[in-house]
Amino acid sequence: MSIRSLAGRSAITRRRFVVGTGLWGAALALPQGSASAYASVYTPASGRPDPLPGTRFDLTIGSVPINITGARMHAVGVNGSTPAPILRWRQDDTVELNVTNRLDEPSSIHWHGLRVPAHMDGVPGLSFGGIAPGDTFTYRFPLHQSGTYWYHSHSGFQEQTGLYGALIIDPRDGYAQHFDRDYVMVLSDWTDVDPEDIVSNLKFQSDYYNFRQRTVGTFFRDAHRQGLGATIRDRLQWGAMNMAPTDILDVSGIIYTYLINGQSPGANWTGLFRPGERIRLRFINASAMTLFDVRVPGLTMTVVQADGNDVEPIPVDEFRIGPAETYDVIVEPTADGPYTVFAQAEDRTGYARGTLATRPGLAGPVPPMDPRPLRTMTDMGMGNMDMKGGMAGMEMGSPPGKPGDAPASGGMDMDHMDMKQANRPGAAAMDMPGTAAAPRHKTELKPGVAVQSVAMMPINRLAEPGDGLENNGRRVLTYADLRATIPGADPRPPSREITLHLTGSMERFIWGFDGKKFSEAEPIRLTLGERVRFVLINDTMMEHPIHLHGLWSELENGQGDCRPYKHTITVKPGERLSYLVTADEPGLWAYHCHLLYHMEVGMFRTVVVS
Repeated sequence: MSIRSLAGRSAITRRRFVVGTGLWGAALALPQGSASAYASVYTPASGRPDPLPGTRFDLTIGSVPINITGARMHAVGVNGSTPAPILRWRQDDTVELNVTNRLDEPSSIHWHGLRVPAHMDGVPGLSFGGIAPGDTFTYRFPLHQSGTYWYHSHSGFQEQTGLYGALIIDPRDGYAQHFDRDYVMVLSDWTDVDPEDIVSNLKFQSDYYNFRQRTVGTFFRDAHRQGLGATIRDRLQWGAMNMAPTDILDVSGIIYTYLINGQSPGANWTGLFRPGERIRLRFINASAMTLFDVRVPGLTMTVVQADGNDVEPIPVDEFRIGPAETYDVIVEPTADGPYTVFAQAEDRTGYARGTLATRPGLAGPVPPMDPRPLRTMTDMGMGNMDMKGGMAGMEMGSPPGKPGDAPASGGMDMDHMDMKQANRPGAAAMDMPGTAAAPRHKTELKPGVAVQSVAMMPINRLAEPGDGLENNGRRVLTYADLRATIPGADPRPPSREITLHLTGSMERFIWGFDGKKFSEAEPIRLTLGERVRFVLINDTMMEHPIHLHGLWSELENGQGDCRPYKHTITVKPGERLSYLVTADEPGLWAYHCHLLYHMEVGMFRTVVVS
């Protein structure tokens, strides 16, 4: 699947720091304006983004000179800019886009989250051949939906090298929530390192970009806090998994500079406002490998949309956004500010930041990054076990919300329980009501070369904010909070159930479904019109944002018939969750982890609807 990335990108040693990462709280970025010395970087400059007008567009993919870190590099952009221009459309229109490839390698554009015919989806090798160098491909499709989405290349590592942009579809009947200003907030991770080199380094040493390992000093500290026996057991358990609790992200701020709308922390992207206005912020995580924790200190964010679909308003202080996800929030500053838009990487090795201000040139205070998270026994797939092996706090039923909803999400993984576990008191609470009429496809897994671990007790974690966000004193969004504003369009129960395990080996940097990479796996076949439940079990100790092209995923999160519709679902380590899919669009559809390097090495399947 991999396609050669841009030539001429610089190599890097493991100990080189990139200017502008904000590593361990140091925001060492270029002076404002220096990033634009070599590139035309698109950023909204007024209340409403300035989109490309009309329904017919000419887009040119090509090399864009850029300077983010102090080194002159080449990105892949559209019409001379990275991020690519904002495309703003109107629901019920039909759009036509002539896309010309000026690179010396094949390219493509995928319309992430859009319901389009399969041959318009933009994934080379499926229903589309890709765009050869010098060729033009015409995309044409009607717009049946509205919301905040994005577009990006599905060829090799071009997404990492800059080929991504925002896509807004305004609803035909107007917005449910009033707002006075509208800003697109594209989060991304930039590196001067060739992505091919990054993958090679990760295969050579899985923690190549992780310098925050436990030491002798932390051993004695933990022994003092937890006791010597518990500390030794902890070390032995993690050692047996060839992992460490500090393994949070594969690629860190060591080589990443984190951006908002193409701007480094020091460039300080700024959006203007007047006190008393309602401002809509459309957050898009266009990063290759980074989960961001987003907040605007001093302001409540009211979440009004997830993955392009309206949800009941939820006031929060913070949310985690996985790669490819989108969240729309509304903020209402009543004072002059300025206010900092702060998006720290999950592993706390850097951050992106911008400012909401009443006039240009202001900069809000940058908060210190939170303590780095640590993986736990729960992430290891051991349920809610404490360090002594207890089961305190383990929930045995459905997630919060309507009793009995999301039957496949709650409790332990029955596939991996022995009889002693299955017969213990309380196990009956894990019965899955209504699934008797839904035949199940199961996969038996054993640890091996491609399966580093098997979660023995995966649990429902939809009501958890995520590692590093627990008990931080802020209101943090969870998946369990998301409730659609209207019931789903298909009230039918599923006719069958497909269970897939998210598997991998950190040590070898191998990722896949059910212990198989893409080249070894058979397609997942759905019958046109059928209703299916997908059950995902994360046997790894990393999050995986799973994206199903062409079809909506209705997350079973305890909200009954008002399940949120999503195109990308981030599965926590050691988690079991489920969602419903109506196979209402024929074709070959990509199904993959949206951590780019995981997808490229094998965490990819094809779903065939016929």
